[in-house]
Amino acid sequence: MFQFVKAPRSILLAALLTTSLSAVASNTILLPDIGTTAASTLTIDKEIQYGDMYMRMMRASRPIINDPVLSEYIQDLGHKLVANADGVKTPFNFFLIQNYDINAFALFGGNIGVHSGLFLHAKTESELASVLAHEIAHVTQRHLARTLEDQAKKNPATMAALIGSLLLVVAAPEAGMAALHTTTAVSMQGMLNHTRSNEKEADRIGIATLAKAGFNPQAMPHFFGRLAEKYRYTTTLPPMLLSHPLPESRITDSRMRADNYSTVRLPPSERYLLAKSRIVARNLGFSQTSALNWFNTELKKAPANQRKELNYGKGLVYLDNGQYTKAQQLLMPLLTAEPNNLFYIDAMTDIDLYQKHYDKAITRLEKALQYQPENTVLQLNLANVLLDAKRYKHSLNILTRYTYQHSNDTNGWALLAQNYAKQNQRAGELAAMGELAALRAQWKLAISNYTQAAQQAPLGSLDQARYDARLDQLRIQQAQFEALRSSF
Repeated sequence: MFQFVKAPRSILLAALLTTSLSAVASNTILLPDIGTTAASTLTIDKEIQYGDMYMRMMRASRPIINDPVLSEYIQDLGHKLVANADGVKTPFNFFLIQNYDINAFALFGGNIGVHSGLFLHAKTESELASVLAHEIAHVTQRHLARTLEDQAKKNPATMAALIGSLLLVVAAPEAGMAALHTTTAVSMQGMLNHTRSNEKEADRIGIATLAKAGFNPQAMPHFFGRLAEKYRYTTTLPPMLLSHPLPESRITDSRMRADNYSTVRLPPSERYLLAKSRIVARNLGFSQTSALNWFNTELKKAPANQRKELNYGKGLVYLDNGQYTKAQQLLMPLLTAEPNNLFYIDAMTDIDLYQKHYDKAITRLEKALQYQPENTVLQLNLANVLLDAKRYKHSLNILTRYTYQHSNDTNGWALLAQNYAKQNQRAGELAAMGELAALRAQWKLAISNYTQAAQQAPLGSLDQARYDARLDQLRIQQAQFEALRSSF
């Protein structure tokens, strides 16, 4: 449905955002009653506020993959694990970063990021789930907060400085790294020791969550062991091994803990393989030739029951490079065999859009929505097709409802802004663009857009009243955001 610019390979400083700041973990799942000076500051509510702040900064400065199909997949997988985790005190949000390097990280407030490169190295869905389960455990055990609290016992100013450095890392990575190193220079060795303890705790709790959710608990030691072996003799480690060190003792410990559970033999996950193919085609920075070579190589050695997912990825490569006939030859048989598969529906919708077969796409999407009326992928696809077909009113109705229900999804606001622009409704366009700016912590721009929208709306109209009310809300949000920043 949406096309994305392929980003160059770059390293997200997840080591500074996760377990490089970990504290000593207890050997039980229950957390101690800390009761430090920091505890009164880092309440769960405060963590959620920090998480919201970091996510707004991330949207402005990081190549987040705003692909509805992939977003739905990673959210579904993550929340399946959360539903089987203990000690969940925050909402969870899972998102993908376009980055070739292997990594995953947890921010405050249950926000967990996954590098697209991780899909290239995880052989099964259970292996990917094991990484998410590990990060979920970091959140439920409040490892980052407990680290800051531990540091605050020694120096009350340290916690504020660390939180400020974390924010700076999100906004300006190089400056943030320098600030963080300065803040933690005195206790770096102690922090490393705490990291090892927390990593083992996150492994232990993550394996329990993995097993409870129905995944193979052996997937965690298998994946970690394979990574450690691959990079054993290299001096350049992937970010995951910098932020999540893998000494032999940790791998052995995770293997022993996984042995306490029955091995689960699962068939290959179709959705995982489709997501992996989609990422290889669109989100690893491969050229058309490199991507096709990868798929052709994998097709030669893949078992028969895993070739359709690879052909799907190959079809996407052709689609993204304007070779619609070749794409359709690969994708249409897949959709015919599985007419309700969202990966295939989305791809064929793209082909219909490029060929201006609007009625065909609309009929397919509306039929699918009868079975999944609240599905975000289908709603956005339909709104996008209707917009391209100049059926603005129908598209506007879908997007107005969608943005109300999914106010943090930039896709909805971007399409809504396009809809208003095509109808020459400048006030509505400015308001939608204002929401996009707010989601990126660009408060001045958001307020400016809404101010202009209110000025362009008819005097005394419902729209003007709505824009004025939203202006008041944005000013309050801006003040709260700045208050959080000024607190450190």
